[in-house]
Order: sequence, then C-alpha cells, then structure tokens
Amino acid sequence: MATCSISSVADDELNDPGAAPYGNFINYYTFNPPENRLSLIPSTLLQDLGHSDGHHATLILDVGCNSGELSVAFYKHLVQEPECQGESKERKVHLLGFDLDETLIQRAQQNNPLPGSISFITLDVAKDTDRLQHYLDQHGCSHFHLCLCLAVTMWVHLNHGDAGLLQLLSRLASVSQHLLLEAQPWKCYRSAARRLRKLGRSDFDHFKTLKIRGDVAEQAREHLEGHCGMELIRSFGSTTWDRKLLLFKRR
Repeated sequence: MATCSISSVADDELNDPGAAPYGNFINYYTFNPPENRLSLIPSTLLQDLGHSDGHHATLILDVGCNSGELSVAFYKHLVQEPECQGESKERKVHLLGFDLDETLIQRAQQNNPLPGSISFITLDVAKDTDRLQHYLDQHGCSHFHLCLCLAVTMWVHLNHGDAGLLQLLSRLASVSQHLLLEAQPWKCYRSAARRLRKLGRSDFDHFKTLKIRGDVAEQAREHLEGHCGMELIRSFGSTTWDRKLLLFKRR
C-alpha cells in the first residue's frame, strides 16, 4: 500500500520492485498471492456476520488494495453465486478498493472483471475521507459492513509514526461495522528498514522513534477496543507469513 507521495520514487520502483518504502510493490501478489489469506477466511463470512440478507446493499472496503488482485479474489470468495442481471443496486454486494498509488489503481481498473460490483479509486486515507463518506451516501449506508486492512498498518506506521497508525485505526473503525485486520509483526519493520539501507535509501523517518513496538497486533487491538468502540470477535489464525488475521466488530 502507498501512504505518501510516490512520484519521486516511481523510477526506482520500476527498476527494483523491492524499493517500495510505502508498500506499493509493483509485483506484490506474485510473492504473497491472495490464497495466503483466503485459505483462512470462510466463504460464508458475510452470512456469518449477518450482512447478506438479500434486502440491502452490502459494502466492503479494501484499504491499500495495491493492483486489486486480492480485492477481486476476496469478492469472488465471499460472493460465490453470480448475481442476477436484474438484481437491484440496493441488494448487491459492492466492494470499494483504494490505494495512494495511481499506477497500481489504473492497473486494478483495467483488469477489473466485475466493474458493476467492484470499484477502485486513488485515495490517501490519511488526508481524505470525504470520498468514502460520499460512496456510503451513494449506497444509502452509514458504514461499510466489512473493512479489510491487510498488511497496511506497518507502512502507515513507518511513514506517519505512532500517531498516524492510531489515526488510521480510528478512522477505519469509525466507518466500519466489522474490521478484518492483518498487522505486520515487528520483524517485518526491521526487514523493511534493512531493505532500504541495502538499497542506499534514507531510513524511515519514524522507525527509530516509534514507541509502539513488539506485538503490534496486540497494541492495535488495545486501541480498537479501548478507544474505538470495537471488540475482537474472532481470530482466523496466522498466514504463511506468520501474521494474525483478526476480526473486530463495532459494539
């Protein structure tokens, strides 16, 4: 996921896919395919959460969607039955994916097999949440029924500090009924910092001053439950990269 202005590093990333200090890897799903997460998520998740009663629109938000492969695979995983041609907009499942990287979003839009149900936009969630509210208003909903925040927290944390991470969690909690969170563990932070140094790039501005360290997922849980009115209702285990998939619900 991209979290800051990326124009100054675009050429470097084209030459070296590992030079992505904002998480906007150009080939992300070749080394972390959607199946790594989907194998842990039941295909009945929307029904289990009571979000597929067939009478209202169900909205899913994918934060930091990169080039969209996981967004599409996640949608197909949860919405297995093809929707009828005449089914009303108000009763469909819609997914909105966003990323700060315009190039990745353009790729997602070009390769989107379900443009009637899945949309992709360029958005910096740290600065602009009006477009999310506009999307909700368009569909007559006050919240997204399910928000996906998968492997995004570290990049926001490294580029915007502790305050930026907590602000992200608070904002997502404020627009979501359920939040599926995959927070990178601290060892990933160290790896990302080493990768930048190896490439001769400047270190992350906040890396050495972060106070939220160690079990980042646990500290994210504490913030969501203590300050955002959410509660952890289920853990789907850990991915092949040893990252917990945690499901939160608005109280």
